Amino acid sequence: MNEKAIKFLACGFGLGLSPIAPGTAGTLLGIPICLLCLPLPWFLRLLVVLVLLALSIYVAGRAEEIYRKKDDQRIVIDEIIGFQVTMLTVTITATHLCTGFVLFRIFDILKPFPLNNLQKLPGGWGIVMDDVGAGIYAGVAMLLLTSFMKF
Repeated sequence: MNEKAIKFLACGFGLGLSPIAPGTAGTLLGIPICLLCLPLPWFLRLLVVLVLLALSIYVAGRAEEIYRKKDDQRIVIDEIIGFQVTMLTVTITATHLCTGFVLFRIFDILKPFPLNNLQKLPGGWGIVMDDVGAGIYAGVAMLLLTSFMKF
């Protein structure tokens, strides 16, 4: 992939260039991706997420090389994949999208143990895996909420 394509994907089609809360802006792109996966059975959603995960690690790593800065705030492809992980545990509904969005952002910002250590991984792995971890935490919270509160 050329440098322009890497930047375009890494920045979430430009959402990562937002001067205010670029990670939150980038996470918004996760919503239409979830909606595109709406008609798919769960195992195909999982396959899409795994393909996007591999792409995210590659793109984030290349973008870090291009920007010459560790986990540059313009790189939001990690938030996009992290949100996809969050939504794997539940049916995609408007309520679940909103709740998952908030939970993912909380876990992504707070980075509870051991997520904070995942940023030390090299290249794209370090950029992406803490967000995947935040997605796992938020996904578990979503699963518990939907199991006990039936929303």
